[in-house]
Amino acid sequence: MRSLKYLSVLFVFILLPVVTGRAQDAARLDFDRLNGLETRARDVVEVNIDGKLLDLAKRVTAKVDDVNAKKAAQAISGLKGIYVRAYRFENENEYSTADVDAIRSQLNSPGWEKVANVRSKKNNQKVDVYTMFTGDIMSGVAVLISDTKSIAVVNMIGPIDIELLASLSGKLSIPDIEIENDKDAPKPKE
Repeated sequence: MRSLKYLSVLFVFILLPVVTGRAQDAARLDFDRLNGLETRARDVVEVNIDGKLLDLAKRVTAKVDDVNAKKAAQAISGLKGIYVRAYRFENENEYSTADVDAIRSQLNSPGWEKVANVRSKKNNQKVDVYTMFTGDIMSGVAVLISDTKSIAVVNMIGPIDIELLASLSGKLSIPDIEIENDKDAPKPKE
């Protein structure tokens, strides 16, 4: 009976990393579908932070003597990877919606859930935020931002404290998401 107990504990320790690893793999987007944009874009940004580089960033951020930096370090302490692709074009509509739809199709697959959908008439900006959970733990976040002259995709793998990160909006180079009020829209009655 004791050997069965030890065997089941050993099984859990072997199986847990495999399940967690698969969830993290599922949360990572396939950016290869965007490779064709590089030749057409005026500016291209590609960021891949994982492994030892991410561990170093977490350690450095945690040691900075700033309350906001410590909050950021706490928010990203469980991350396994941060991946960014951004493309800026010279003229409007130099990319097709099919390019963006290739990423959206991945985010519409099982496991991903859309949590925010922001549309602005200024530059036809669209912001979509998706999360992926493994049980009660967030295993990934994806943000897709597009307008008439640019596309940006941010993909974070691993657990992240979104509320804590949102509290840093506008600080530490974390951008504010601006939403314009539509002056012609009727105001809701109270």
